[in-house]
Amino acid sequence: MNWSNEQIAQVSSLSFDCYGTLIDWETGIRRALDALAASGGGLQVDQREFFDTYLEVEAAIEAGPYASYRQVLRGAQVELARRYQLDVPADQAGLLADSVPGWTPYADTNAALARLKQRCRLGVLSNIDRDLFARTCRHFPPHLDRFDFVITAEDVGAYKPARRHFERLLQTESDDPGTHIHVAQSLYHDGVPAAELGIPFIWINRRQETNRTTAAPLAQFANLTELADWLGA
Repeated sequence: MNWSNEQIAQVSSLSFDCYGTLIDWETGIRRALDALAASGGGLQVDQREFFDTYLEVEAAIEAGPYASYRQVLRGAQVELARRYQLDVPADQAGLLADSVPGWTPYADTNAALARLKQRCRLGVLSNIDRDLFARTCRHFPPHLDRFDFVITAEDVGAYKPARRHFERLLQTESDDPGTHIHVAQSLYHDGVPAAELGIPFIWINRRQETNRTTAAPLAQFANLTELADWLGA
């Protein structure tokens, strides 16, 4: 950590990735993938391979022409069914997309956000549609369900790690980089593009991973409670 106490005290704005940082995305999508496999007749491979294939397919779709996140999930579901010969019933065509509102916050999220809200403006930069994010917000306490700013993939027509979320952030919400920090779990989706644009970045390393990217986080913590402690919130 190379910021002084004086610099930390000047921080007045935080942006967060949502799914994977605030919301337990991995548990949510794994449960949805289990349901998809079951509805399609079961898998002939282990769950880890199925999950890794999903990550690959989703990233490939997001790297192509922009489509809504609902469409991304539907496309990923179709491709998974094709690859693994799953006979998914027609009434389950939106199974992955329909699971998103049921994904819940990590145990530390709401208490930490409540602390951070007392001293900082809080915003979200997310690879999501506005309507799906609105339903996710029901999992946050009433005084936190409206963030000070929200930038979605739908707003910018692109998915992180493309830079458009961060360029919009710099244009509209972050006049002084010395007072703003971006916070996220994914180095790939958030750390690298933030670093490329000179946005200070804190890594919430929930999975205890090794940094193999070009991103150099200002600091890393295991959860949001540690972030709140560091900021003295």
